Amino acid sequence: MTAGRSGRRRGARSRPLAGGSRAERLAPYVLVAPAVLVIVVLRLYPLLLGVNFSFTGDGQRNGTAVGLDNYLELLDDPLFRTALGNVGLLVLLLPVAVAIPGLLATFIHLRVPGHRFYRGVYFFPAVLSPVIVGAIFNLLLAVDGPLNAVLGSVGLGPVDWLGNPDVAMFVVVGVHIWATFGMALVVFLAGFATLDAALLDAARVDGASLFQVIRHVIVPGLSRTIAFVFVTTMIGMLTSMFGLLFVMTSGGPEGSTYLPEYYIWIQQGQLNRPALASAASTALFVIMLVVGLLQVKLLQRAGRED
Repeated sequence: MTAGRSGRRRGARSRPLAGGSRAERLAPYVLVAPAVLVIVVLRLYPLLLGVNFSFTGDGQRNGTAVGLDNYLELLDDPLFRTALGNVGLLVLLLPVAVAIPGLLATFIHLRVPGHRFYRGVYFFPAVLSPVIVGAIFNLLLAVDGPLNAVLGSVGLGPVDWLGNPDVAMFVVVGVHIWATFGMALVVFLAGFATLDAALLDAARVDGASLFQVIRHVIVPGLSRTIAFVFVTTMIGMLTSMFGLLFVMTSGGPEGSTYLPEYYIWIQQGQLNRPALASAASTALFVIMLVVGLLQVKLLQRAGRED
């Protein structure tokens, strides 16, 4: 009898523990459920609708299934091909866009003179509106603006920074990097907080140069941070330059500064071709997905080789 009672007591005590462990297992799913619901309703479902809409027609064929006609029209459109070419240019300039905040964060972490002041100044452009940034640089880069006045004072002729098709895209990308690198700088500084300070001290004791410290200590130690900055910077370049393009060049000169997002706005907002804009949006999504995955793979392989 005593043994039976003790067994029932142990069973009674174990039931709350089992129920508690089950609740603990379900708790993470309950906590992430609202976020998952928001993503599904506000992101994935509209994305699927947009992809489906890209296979329908515009104008007289509105709502009619047209297969791949919209995508074939995109490939035949010289403006869209120019936009794709500019995407390739962004990919080539991406290492520069990542290296600039990475090096500045390195200098701040190594406490160069005035590092506290630089920490605040470097982030300041990130809080400015792209419209304000574009307006400021329109004044600075005008043919009769201050920059050309400085060049003229040293015997160099004026440059049409925003009117030359061979130069304009590089100028807009440079302005975008200046305006947004502060956020990547903050991410790098957060990554430095996780870096083992003993490794830096050991490198200094061994007499390693700054380049060697960056190559053999900082880059391997911040590999995940670098991968994150690469992907987010590329996404920002592909989806956050509309304001600068609209204010500084409006896609010109001769369509040389078109990017997919600007092309999408033209088709949807001015030409009233939502199905073609949906096709361009789907193409932009695929481009970002492929480029992001390739960047992550390449960075992971480089990290393993180090």
